[in-house]
Amino acid sequence: MNVRTGLEVLVDERFARLKGRRVGLVTHPAAVDRNYRSAAELFACDPAVKLVALFGPEHGFTGAAQDLEGVAAEPSPFPNVICHSLYGHTIASLRPSPEVLKLVDVLVVDMVDVGSRYYTFGTTMLYCMEEAARMGKSVLVLDRPNPIGSAVEGPALRPGFKSFVGGHDIAIRHGMTMGELARMYRKECNLSLDLDVVKCEGWNRADDYTSTNLPWVNPSPNMPSGETAVVYPGMCLLEGTNLSEGRGTTRPFELVGAPEVNAYRLAASLNAEKLPGAYFRPTTFKPTFQKHVGVQCGGVQIHVTNRARFEPVRAGLATLMALRKACGKRFEWRTAAYEFVIDPIAMDLLFGSDRERLAIEAGNNWRSIAAAWEPEEKQFRERRAEFLLYA
Repeated sequence: MNVRTGLEVLVDERFARLKGRRVGLVTHPAAVDRNYRSAAELFACDPAVKLVALFGPEHGFTGAAQDLEGVAAEPSPFPNVICHSLYGHTIASLRPSPEVLKLVDVLVVDMVDVGSRYYTFGTTMLYCMEEAARMGKSVLVLDRPNPIGSAVEGPALRPGFKSFVGGHDIAIRHGMTMGELARMYRKECNLSLDLDVVKCEGWNRADDYTSTNLPWVNPSPNMPSGETAVVYPGMCLLEGTNLSEGRGTTRPFELVGAPEVNAYRLAASLNAEKLPGAYFRPTTFKPTFQKHVGVQCGGVQIHVTNRARFEPVRAGLATLMALRKACGKRFEWRTAAYEFVIDPIAMDLLFGSDRERLAIEAGNNWRSIAAAWEPEEKQFRERRAEFLLYA
């Protein structure tokens, strides 16, 4: 199967949709064609495009910054093109400024998402759409397949818990493409906006990403493979704790644990839960940066044995609770600022409310907590239906 992304379709159209318009491009190094040429390069080097500005999301236009690391303005690799950061050192930096937007006629968005509410590129796109609507600018989204498929999983985002890791009420695993999300944002956020989506060609939403023959380039420093993306919607929950989500190892989000944890006991308890499509292998690791740097951690590596059956958010919840029990009094929720927010705390921002954290603290088991998601998952599947673009 040879799937063509929105970027490739636009190039084949000889950028006709952008003729005579000043272009601002929101992108990062992962946005490439099948020959590994970046969207930025293709735009900047084609005389048919009047590229005037580049915008880099979290991790920067170059993709080199770690999570939560603010990025100042970066030098542009192309003459007569300015480069702006959409992830600086203040919450205001997450949005394109009116001073920059007045230089462009259309914002083009081409970013590789991994299908999770708290992966911040979706919220960056939303903020760009909101600011474009205020300034009377157009938005063109170059669509790409969702690399973890179309399934829906996880709780809704409740009022009072919106943040950069949850800019709109969508499921944690939303099963939508960036183009589909943009269509939802425009309607549900009441944006008066000229929006166009360049669809992928040759992609069916039931197709496994590995069958698309599209290249994988890290969309963020700790997303080295499609296997990482599959487990991310669940294992990212550990960011809201003092447990290691595997950053500082070669297998972030696939390796999880904490100091002084008995890896074999942890793996046995998780495998006894019979989580579909998953096997937990006992292991030890020593992070080279971030949490528990230089300290040996006991934990597990999660191996996905059946992608179609695997439920990453439920697996993440079960893993979080098993590790919390294994750590005992050493376990802590993260209370430091997270994505520019101190209150609510990180775990509540990730779940989308304090309901799950309070249930965990009350001693509820993970299955009863996840059962509360089922009507919310059903409702989201129904809500998203009108915005889907692919069979």
